Order: sequence, then C-alpha cells, then structure tokens
Amino acid sequence: MTVGFVPAAQAATDPFYSSPGGTPLAALDPGTVVATRTMPYHVVGISMPVTAVQLVYRTTDAQGRPATNVTSVLKPPTGFDPTKAVAYQSFYDSLNPEHSPSRAIAGDVSFGGAINASEAQFLAALLAQGYSVIVADTEGQQADFAAGPEYGMNTLDSIRAATRSAETGLDADTRVGLFGYSGGAIATNWAAALAPGYAPDVNDRLVGAAEAGVLVNPARNLTYINGSVGWSGVALMAIAGVARSYDIDFSEYLNDHGQRLFDNIQDASIANVLFQYPGLTWQQMVRPEYADPASVAPFMDAARKVNLGEAPTPTIPMFIGQGAGGTLEGTPGDKPNVGPGDGVMIAGDVRSLANQYCADGNPQIKYTQYDALSHVPTMLAWSVEAFGWLNDRFADLPAPTNCGAITPGNDLVTRP
Repeated sequence: MTVGFVPAAQAATDPFYSSPGGTPLAALDPGTVVATRTMPYHVVGISMPVTAVQLVYRTTDAQGRPATNVTSVLKPPTGFDPTKAVAYQSFYDSLNPEHSPSRAIAGDVSFGGAINASEAQFLAALLAQGYSVIVADTEGQQADFAAGPEYGMNTLDSIRAATRSAETGLDADTRVGLFGYSGGAIATNWAAALAPGYAPDVNDRLVGAAEAGVLVNPARNLTYINGSVGWSGVALMAIAGVARSYDIDFSEYLNDHGQRLFDNIQDASIANVLFQYPGLTWQQMVRPEYADPASVAPFMDAARKVNLGEAPTPTIPMFIGQGAGGTLEGTPGDKPNVGPGDGVMIAGDVRSLANQYCADGNPQIKYTQYDALSHVPTMLAWSVEAFGWLNDRFADLPAPTNCGAITPGNDLVTRP
C-alpha cells in the first residue's frame, strides 16, 4: 500500500471539480457524464487494492437548476458482477464540500472528511460480496446540508452516470439497491421517493432501500433537539444548510450571538458541532420577535420542501430502522407532540412515514424500532439486518412487511 496525502487546498483547486466547458448544462440530460478519472480507493490517504472510477455528471440542485456533481464507483477486487450494484449514501454531514466522499476516496485527508473512513467497514462488506458500490457526493458540490430533494436527485443521477460509463462496467441492465444511515438515509429515502417521477428509468432497476436514522419532518426535529446536550449544534448546521440551499438570508432573524455562530459554522462538519453546543436553543440565536420558528416564513417554506411526509411514496421495498433511546445521547423524549427518538431523529415521525407508505399502497415496508438504542449504536444493530435484507432483494425473495402492525406516530404536517 502507498500513502497519498492530498492537502485540502489542493482538493479545493482540483480541476476535476471545475464545471466543464462546452455544452451548457441545461442542454444535457440528468446523469450525463462530463468527466471521468480512475484511481485507487483511499482510506485516510492510504491507497487500497480497490479501483475507484470517479465521474462528474449533470444533475439538479434543490431549486431545480442544472448542476454538476461527483460520484465514485468502487469495483470489487474479486467476483465482479455487472448485474448488481449498491448505491451507498454516506453520512458525511458537512457544510464543506472538501469533506465529501469523493475527496476522501481520492486521497484527501481532512478533519471532517475523516467520517468517510468510519464508513469503510460498510463499503468493504459490500465489496466483499461482489457488489460494485456507487458513492455520490449526495450534498452536491456546494455542500447543501439537509436539502433532502437535492440529495435524492444527486443520488439518482449518480446511478444514471455510473451505469452509462464504460469505465465502471455497469450498464442499463444493472440492478441497484439503496443503502444509507442518518445523513445517508436522507439521500436514500429522497431517492426512493423521487425516483418514480424524476428517474423512472432508475426506479425500474431499484431492488429496494435499506435505511435507518431517518430525518422526516425537520421542523419538528428542530423542536426535539432544541437545547439538547449533544445534538443541538446540528440544528444550527441544518438551518445554515437549508438557508444555503434555498437562498434564504437569515441575517435579519438572527441576533448578534446567533450571527456569530452562523458565520462560524459555514464550513463545519458534524464532527465540529457534536457535543460542542450543549443547551443551545433556537431562542438564544434569534431576535425576540422570531422566538417561534413558525414566524420565520422563508424557513418554514423551506422546511416543507424538505419534509419527507409531504414527498411522494416510494414504490420499492423498504427496510426502515429507527432508534428511540435518545436520552443516552442527551436528548429527552418528553416534549409534547414529539416523543422519543434516538437523540436527533424522531421515532414517531419515522413510524408515521412507514405507516403512510403502507396506506398509500406500498405493502413492501418493514419497520424496526430499537427502543433501547440511541443514534450511534442503532447504526450497528440495524446494519447487521440491513445487509441480509438487501441480499434477499437481489435474490428476488419476497420482501417482508409489517404493515398494519406499526404503532401510530406523529402527524407529518410541517410545523415546529
């Protein structure tokens, strides 16, 4: 193995990430490949015996505008099977594009990008089973954190790009499974929800989606983690990400303290905020007249756009997991109309989403709740079952369901 460190400054100026010249993006179909390179897959700068094909492709941003993005296709070192691939959605959760999976895979080493290394265990497990693994920069090249629809379109177009590139060995007949936890679940669920309308060609080849730690109604999540010990800083990141995605100027709503915090986290990773802002509340950041988040109309409008409860129902099998032991990570589950969660995601919202899918005509829904587990340990418990569930979908076994037995949850109307 060789060590290849790529400084963050070099990654920021890497010409591969520059918008291509020539044909205007608007004239290209979503998923069109505009640049390709091949290199070894890296973990914390260390080259691994796995080939990575990186693709720049045309996609769509949160406001429906043409954009470019980058995805990485990892080829299994043995047992390559062109008929199957898994789109793995990372939980890199950052406001800095230099922390994206493609940078880490290319060899860049950064503090926020180190989260990608923690996911190597999942990628290795998939590669060992002969899957090609598609890893998109789900937040796009501006790092539009928490902009769910953009995550979904970036993911779907990455699958299109991966199966249109001769270098990957994948093609239009490749069947694809979706896999993602936490931030990766945002991309996974939005991809599943948008696929029938935005990318029916991809939807026809999706075997299923395995996800857990699901963000459903962000406005309610703001209430849930408001003032929490560990996760309150993520609310600050989400507000910044939504503002960036939908061009919202928050300065008129923030007080001086809030503006300083807002400015300080514009390039932050989740690693910069976890347990760093204990007790932080929305009310501490905004001017008195905006103490109720519902009074900030642009934010509430954007919150509706990123509410999965108001998105289309997926047509594919889904395995949805959710923890409910969030008190272990410093988030009480006693707030009215919210209830328990895993510390950052709300169990009642996820149950309602699963029930909504069942009621809307998708009977291939399996929901599992881990009552004693918080966000981090839920990932491990769920993933063991998720790998087996996904393998069964590729084997064309009947998808399990517990529709009709899922406990009712919260309403999914957008309000704090």
